[in-house]
Amino acid sequence: MTSPRTDLSAFAAGLAARLPGTWTSDYQRHAQYADQIPRTKQIWDAGHVENIVSQYVLTHDAVIHGPADLRLYVADRPRYPHQFVVAALAPDGTHVKPHHFDAVEEPHGIAVSKDFARAAARVARQLLPRYEQALQTVLANAADQPDPPHRPGPPKVDQVLTLTHYSDGALGAPYKSVPADARMTLYAHGFQYHPHQSAFLLPTAYGDSGRALRVHGVVQQLTAKGIGVNLRHSAPTTSAALPPASPKTAPTTSHTR
Repeated sequence: MTSPRTDLSAFAAGLAARLPGTWTSDYQRHAQYADQIPRTKQIWDAGHVENIVSQYVLTHDAVIHGPADLRLYVADRPRYPHQFVVAALAPDGTHVKPHHFDAVEEPHGIAVSKDFARAAARVARQLLPRYEQALQTVLANAADQPDPPHRPGPPKVDQVLTLTHYSDGALGAPYKSVPADARMTLYAHGFQYHPHQSAFLLPTAYGDSGRALRVHGVVQQLTAKGIGVNLRHSAPTTSAALPPASPKTAPTTSHTR
């Protein structure tokens, strides 16, 4: 979990006051990981801001509301105490449907310094023009094609990964059951290969919230690759229980796909 900062609320308010037009800031603290999801799932970004909210448990954030339904998400930038991240939020409302975003490039968020004036200048110069253009395109799509041309079926799933939560607290999957295309994704989200168990396990040191966050990231990335993910609870199938996952560096040879 990232350490809470005390200056996010003031920064969001200062940024709102310096952006062109009339903007207001809405700051919120989050007691647990689940509290951040309603906001972070609206982020219109496929870059480093999306990576931050999928990899870290955030303790607070802010949304800046501007003219013409513009909304900006503001959060800490982990490991950079003198910077914040700012990203666009996707338009909401019953008239905007998923197919209206087809072929519309995400207005990726940016990192800014904690200086109000410099941050506002960079947002106005780099983020807002992309955001306004993307928003206009989506709203035009909503007006021109309110309903999708057809109702697509569920995403095609070519392979399935089953993650098991064992009774002793271990969370993972036997090595042989993990699709080759899924292994690097598991490594990237903190899973470690334990050769004596011949399994990928997620360390308990991350805590319940941290592990839930990493599993969420795995599900998002693997489903985008056509790999389904099942989660289940089960008692160990061997006479010796699986040990809790511990932070251990996986051997380099296990990274081959």
